Amino acid sequence: MRRTAWILLLVLAFAIPWEYSLDLGEPLGNVARIAGLLVLLAAVPAVLQDGRMRTPNAFCWITLALYLWFCSTCFWTIDSVVTLEKLRAYFQEMMIVWLVWEFADTPADLRNLLRATVAGSCVLAVLTLLAFRSPEALATGQVRFAAYGQDPNEVARFLDLGFPLAALLVNCERRWPLRLMAIVFLPLGAVAVLLTASRSGFLAALVALAGSLLVLALGHARRVAAAVFALPPFLAALWLVVPRGTFERLATIPEQLQGGDFNQRVNIWSAGWRAFVHAPLLGTGAGSFVAAAHLAPSDTAHNTVLSILVGGGLCALLLASLLLALAIRATLQTSGPLRLALATCLLVWAITTLIATTEENRTTWLLLGLLLLAARLAAEDPNGLAAYFRSAPRGPSRSPQKSPTQLAEVRYRVTE
Repeated sequence: MRRTAWILLLVLAFAIPWEYSLDLGEPLGNVARIAGLLVLLAAVPAVLQDGRMRTPNAFCWITLALYLWFCSTCFWTIDSVVTLEKLRAYFQEMMIVWLVWEFADTPADLRNLLRATVAGSCVLAVLTLLAFRSPEALATGQVRFAAYGQDPNEVARFLDLGFPLAALLVNCERRWPLRLMAIVFLPLGAVAVLLTASRSGFLAALVALAGSLLVLALGHARRVAAAVFALPPFLAALWLVVPRGTFERLATIPEQLQGGDFNQRVNIWSAGWRAFVHAPLLGTGAGSFVAAAHLAPSDTAHNTVLSILVGGGLCALLLASLLLALAIRATLQTSGPLRLALATCLLVWAITTLIATTEENRTTWLLLGLLLLAARLAAEDPNGLAAYFRSAPRGPSRSPQKSPTQLAEVRYRVTE
């Protein structure tokens, strides 16, 4: 059963980036929700069959405490229907941390999770490009594009998180098909982010791509040089293909930063702050931001901290802050290209929290689960982890003896 749960966990990691593009409606929901429920159905019997469960660490306990706190807001929420719906969603999202902690055991498992995540990001990028070339988009003259069922801003943020992970795989992957997938995603994802015309996503992409170049440079400086030489023709192709309106929207970024209303987000934040002042300690109930701030049903907080403050009050923000501190600590416990890639992902995620409600996304909890797994492996088997994420050789070794990396991989294949 553990093997089944592990395979389903990989399917879940693959489905998360493009989950909203395949929605079967109630009661099933989107593809990631279905995959998550299947993982849980396999995980519980697997744990019972083994008669044991991996000892949770502090991050797991605080995640549980945060969820239980949100559950307790049912007693004073101003919108009980929305709060109950949000609790169901939070459970499906936060459980990913435990699933990764429980069923991923080795550096090979961590790399497989990264492969699945990058593969899912490739699917999201391809779906966005297909939307760009769809007859509807061509007929209406759109300037913003996103995969079917997805929000352009969400698409850009999801793709941004994939860039450092793809660069890490380019660095360490020894199987050419998998390395090629990671290589292709970097330009493909960059084009897709640009097509979304998401200003926040574009800024986060600059940070993500800068970190990705550093990850590549740790492996071999020639890779960065090749990327620099390929950049001018790549940009020229973008200028010819991408609609002018897309560039014009992105060109308003300086104006928005200097004194704009961030597409009416400032008004939303002001309304949210007034809602927080009315219930600063306990909040107004999980998921109640829209009702508390008296906004339209289609609005969101567009800010993670404010969303947590309004829904769960200062108590929830304290728990969330502890989770962030532990995530930073977990990142620092790793080393080499892995640390740089994970730190870039965490920085990109932190930037997106300023203009999005990221606590409601499965990508957030998958990223946190990966950080915890990497930190645990760094403590349990630092040599094995370093071997799996060391730069791949450019060609076959002339020596008949196996390298330390190859020996580590053989050892894990035997023990798996």
